[in-house]
Amino acid sequence: MVVSQSEYYISPEEYLEGEKFSEIKHEYIDGQVYAMAGASDAHVTVVGNLFILLRNHLRGSGCRVYMLDMKAEIDVINRYFYPDVMVTCDIRDKESEYFKSHPCLIIEVLSESTEGYDRGKKFASYRHLESLQEYVLISPDRMSVECFRRNEEGHWVLYPYEKEQEVHLTSVDFRCAIAAIYEDVVLVP
Repeated sequence: MVVSQSEYYISPEEYLEGEKFSEIKHEYIDGQVYAMAGASDAHVTVVGNLFILLRNHLRGSGCRVYMLDMKAEIDVINRYFYPDVMVTCDIRDKESEYFKSHPCLIIEVLSESTEGYDRGKKFASYRHLESLQEYVLISPDRMSVECFRRNEEGHWVLYPYEKEQEVHLTSVDFRCAIAAIYEDVVLVP
C-alpha cells in the first residue's frame, strides 16, 4: 500500500542499501520510495498457505518460492516491488541476494486500498518481466483466484477460479483445491 512519498530522487543503489536496514518496507518507482502498510489476518494467512503449498510442491525442482520480504526487480522501467508470493526457476536469480529479476509467477493478495493498483499500474509494470508467465490476484475475503496467464502470442488471458474448484498454475505445474489456499481464513458470507 502506498502511504508516503519521498520528495527527492533516490537511485536504485541507494534504495537497495536503505532497504537492508529499514524497519519499514518500501516499494521503488522511478526514484521515489513508497512505504508499505501492514496486512490483515486473512491476507497473511492466504500468503502463508500459498507459500507452504508451493514450497512443498517445488522442493527439489530448482525453483524457489519467496513471500512478502523479497523484492521483484523490473529493471527496464526502474521499479522494485514486494510481491506477496513470487516463484523463480531462473538460475540467474541465484546471483542476487535482495531481489529477483526473472520470476515466472507472481501472486498478490488484494486489499480494499490496493486492489485497483494491483490490477492496473502494478500489473502493467509486472508485464515488462519477460520471464513472467502468470500473475495471480487473490481475494482475502471470498474464494476468488484470478490467474492471468501469458499465452504463446504474448497476450494475457484470465483464468478465474471460485469455490470448490481446483486452481492450476501452469508456470510451475501446480494444482490444489481452492479451499487449501483459504485454510483457516474467515470468509465474508
